[in-house]
Amino acid sequence: MERKERPFDVIGQLAALRRYARALVRNADEAEDLVHDALVRAFEKRKSFRSGGNLRTWLLSILHNAYIDRLRQNRSLTRRHDEAAVEAEQSLPAGQEHAVRLQQVRDAFFDLPEEQREALHLVAIEDLSYQEAASALGIPIGTLMSRISRARAQLREFEQKTPRISHLRLIEGSGNESN
Repeated sequence: MERKERPFDVIGQLAALRRYARALVRNADEAEDLVHDALVRAFEKRKSFRSGGNLRTWLLSILHNAYIDRLRQNRSLTRRHDEAAVEAEQSLPAGQEHAVRLQQVRDAFFDLPEEQREALHLVAIEDLSYQEAASALGIPIGTLMSRISRARAQLREFEQKTPRISHLRLIEGSGNESN
């Protein structure tokens, strides 16, 4: 007698995955992204699924683990941003005008999309080569270069739109101001 293996059919589980993801993240778009990430992981790990096992439970477990990983990543990112902001504040004591300008530039940098900010930071601040930065981020070098290019373009646009702080100058009078 020939034994038929159950197909790796996740389509029937999509509704449950979406419901659970929505309950976790409370946002439809983020829930879809979470389901997508979980399905990619499940596909990559499909050989580890035990035949005869409960596919739904296995998929929900993968979804939950993807959610936990995202939470950890977001906490880590927030902590790194907070630490970077503290270090930047401590490392450059500047005059009032320069402090304002530094804050504007820092805000523009932190307003960059995350992937652009990471790429630019590694190359411009940490002084990694493009190859080293691409390896650190786990992306192709062309993707890294594209992200850096877009980040630099956004910062150039910020520079062009932001008025320069005028430097105050002390102008001495001749002592005869009544003229």
